[in-house]
Amino acid sequence: MNGGVRLKETKNGRARTIAMSVTVRDELRTHRLRQAEEMLKLGKRLTEDNFVAALEDGSLMQPTFITHEWVDLIGASGLPRVRFHDLRHAHATHMLSLGIHPKVASERLGHSRVGTTLDLYSHVLPGMQEDAAAKLDAALKAAQKGA
Repeated sequence: MNGGVRLKETKNGRARTIAMSVTVRDELRTHRLRQAEEMLKLGKRLTEDNFVAALEDGSLMQPTFITHEWVDLIGASGLPRVRFHDLRHAHATHMLSLGIHPKVASERLGHSRVGTTLDLYSHVLPGMQEDAAAKLDAALKAAQKGA
């Protein structure tokens, strides 16, 4: 227990590793460097045990702090108000819209079954039907030219 925050295992008790884009990796490295510099100003050293999303002194953020910061940030931006958790749904929707295989999306989201992902995000798939038909048509035409 750290200031009321409880760290716990994943639902299935297994760690989940996902691939990270180079852009995200580079942004996190830049953030980590700034974080280390800020902590040094406070006379503290950043360690591997410190969280990436932490307060200036490296201490763990309360979930309510993150929620309040998000609400303030969205409010100041003029963007439509969305919950922080909605970013997860947006990520899932974007993955499927980009044609990322539902199994891969399911693994990234931590769903135990791809069916869960498809049940929750099937609204994204109708537009993908036309895209699939167009790709199949292109493949058939290419095969006919080669025959």
